[in-house]
Amino acid sequence: MTVATERVPAITSAVQTAASSTGTSGTTIPVEPSRFSLKHPKSRIGWIRPTVWLPVVVMLAVLGVVWQWSAATMPYLLPPLQSVADSLAGNLGYYLGNALITLGEATAGLAIGFVAAFVIAVLISELPIARRAIMPIAVVLNVTPLVAIAPALVVAFGFGPLPKLIITALICFFPILINTAAGLRSVPQQVLQVYQTMHASRWEMLVHLRVPNALPYLFAALRIVFPLSIIGAVVAELSASGSTGGLGTVISVGSSMNQLAVVYSAIFVLAVMGVVLLALITVVERRVLHWHESTNA
Repeated sequence: MTVATERVPAITSAVQTAASSTGTSGTTIPVEPSRFSLKHPKSRIGWIRPTVWLPVVVMLAVLGVVWQWSAATMPYLLPPLQSVADSLAGNLGYYLGNALITLGEATAGLAIGFVAAFVIAVLISELPIARRAIMPIAVVLNVTPLVAIAPALVVAFGFGPLPKLIITALICFFPILINTAAGLRSVPQQVLQVYQTMHASRWEMLVHLRVPNALPYLFAALRIVFPLSIIGAVVAELSASGSTGGLGTVISVGSSMNQLAVVYSAIFVLAVMGVVLLALITVVERRVLHWHESTNA
């Protein structure tokens, strides 16, 4: 007999009682879906203190001085910062247009990798035979240099977006798979026993227990793969020599013409994109996981 949806709060109450009685009050216990609302956490203004932003400003100033010195002594290695700034300011539309192409490829590839990894993580956490069959293949795929695969994908699928999406999805796949599977299987045993005592079905335990428990692991993986998705898209663009758009193409063309300012301008835009994506996923994580100790540390 399965537990009806309306009995989930009763299971949650029993779980919390069992946890407190066994002295595991410090354990994070997933609760009903209402617990995962997008309620905004308390506002934090600590970032405006000088002790927070001053070290970053000092480090950036030091790096700027080192950059300028290197550009003056080794002009074949680094362009002056002024040249990079002039290139960005004079061709901002060009860089932004190519940045949007790369961003579209990165986000689409990330979405494909995320869905595939999440579904497979559920399978291998619920079915031991699936874990034994899939994990060796996933490990082999993870240790295979994807830079070597990219040209073969271009030959197979042409210079369109498909090989770029495949490369990006493959780069993002393994971290999401491993973290999600670990989160799904790391439910405290005493909590799992309470759900089993209440005759909860496997689907109910997955939705109300395992998936909420895996959310911190999943967001940890997303903080890694969001910047990696940009790298995957650029690698695919660099491999597709006939590609007509994207910052990877800008870097390839700029390098072939010895235009260091163009190359480093594109790299700067890529770095900004990675920082923005990382900040975005961090904000979403703080809102979704405002109840978890990792966001309150």
